[in-house]
Amino acid sequence: MDDHAGARAAWGSRVDFADFDAFDESALLAETVRGGLGYHAVKSRAGVPLRAAFLAAATDPVLANRLRVVGRAGAGTDHVELPAAARHGVAVTHTPGSNANSVAEFALAQLLALTRDLPAYSEASHQGGWRAPAAPPVELSELTLGIVGLGRIGLALAGRASALGMEVQGLSRRPVEAPVSLAPSLSALLTTSDVVSLHLPLTPRTRGLIGQGELALMRPGSILLNTARGGIVDEQALADALRDPAHPLVAAAVDTFEHEHAAFASPLFGLPNALLSPHVAGMTRNAMATAALRCADYIAALLADRPDGVPVVTG
Repeated sequence: MDDHAGARAAWGSRVDFADFDAFDESALLAETVRGGLGYHAVKSRAGVPLRAAFLAAATDPVLANRLRVVGRAGAGTDHVELPAAARHGVAVTHTPGSNANSVAEFALAQLLALTRDLPAYSEASHQGGWRAPAAPPVELSELTLGIVGLGRIGLALAGRASALGMEVQGLSRRPVEAPVSLAPSLSALLTTSDVVSLHLPLTPRTRGLIGQGELALMRPGSILLNTARGGIVDEQALADALRDPAHPLVAAAVDTFEHEHAAFASPLFGLPNALLSPHVAGMTRNAMATAALRCADYIAALLADRPDGVPVVTG
């Protein structure tokens, strides 16, 4: 909420407010132990890093309230140091699927913006330029979409892309019943897709999954979309590919980065064929409300020792 004064007026009698930068670990640790009170649960959004130092401080026996649950209003728990959470007896939950429709729609918006060159047209038009296409663009029905990761978001995108006439294929880490053809390997998907969209969690196995070698396998004229996690793609390799006019990759849309928020930096800065956005794919009104309510329900269930049906991530 941008109206901080309004929020305090509306909620001040029911909750305590604390103003600090959660991405500043020293500030986060100071708030965690402020007054010796502590918290039984923490609801996290925006990927605030909750590392070993925080988990140790939040579970210190001297605190009146020892941390028992971390809940993320969103999908993925790579921002939490899971081994440390397990050591300190902290349950970690999240809300997978709460933003599936939102992210799927955003990936389609990225694709349409790039295939129809909308950013360049907008920039030229704002400057009074009447810019015609150098060559007629392709329609979506002429393209094959490869989806890496057929979870809730990947399947939501597959359904929407198929409805628009695209040929869709996917790659899944585990057996899945999907209404699209399944590629036998990542290399097979990359070499046979005009557009590749990533929908995987960030894990040790997926970190750096798309690097220089994988990008070189892509079809001439291809596009990469990343609304998953920044660490899945080697950003320097991606930037190098986009700078090379002879590279088969011609454009990329990136919503997630290796370094975000106050530390936001990327070798992709300034590249006209890189469509960048600040990790907003899942931030629709419905998705955020669904995630917040579901996260609150999961936290309440875990605090009441009722874990049935609650997604708890252990590592």
